[in-house]
Amino acid sequence: MNKLGKINSLLIVVLLLSLSACYTSKIYVVRHAERLDQSADTPLSSAGLQRAQALADSLKNKNIDRIFGTKYQRNRQTAQVLCDVTGKGYEVYEPHPTEVIVKTVEKIGKQNVVIVGHSDTVLEIVRGFGVTPTKTKIESSDYDNLFVITIKKGVGGSRKTLEEKTYGTQTLP
Repeated sequence: MNKLGKINSLLIVVLLLSLSACYTSKIYVVRHAERLDQSADTPLSSAGLQRAQALADSLKNKNIDRIFGTKYQRNRQTAQVLCDVTGKGYEVYEPHPTEVIVKTVEKIGKQNVVIVGHSDTVLEIVRGFGVTPTKTKIESSDYDNLFVITIKKGVGGSRKTLEEKTYGTQTLP
């Protein structure tokens, strides 16, 4: 192979490696669904079970790779229908500090992830990915938020955007 052929081959390899590092992934962040009561490890209420189904219906065709939630019943039950539909397992994370789950998901890259959090952690988690939600607080009666963070990584760097959606029955402010 002549010198020009070697240079072209090297350029092709560099281009292919650069393109293989390009990806788009989505991170879906939600609060657990409606609680049965105010006990520390309460299960979901019937409205919460319906919301868990609505979450699964909303995300079942989104190519979810990983599902994270805390150890609490309400979080596990919120994610369980989606786990069943996607065949993905439920991965437990500690709710505080929120930087841990953010760093864990950032290391994953190239995957679509769901994080089920709590009213006092969801917005912190969203902000941890470098985007700013319009909400400043999640009220105790607020269960229908679905924050979608899109990360597009390309040869020239990465770009993050945030969509603020709702799912299931609308909750009252």
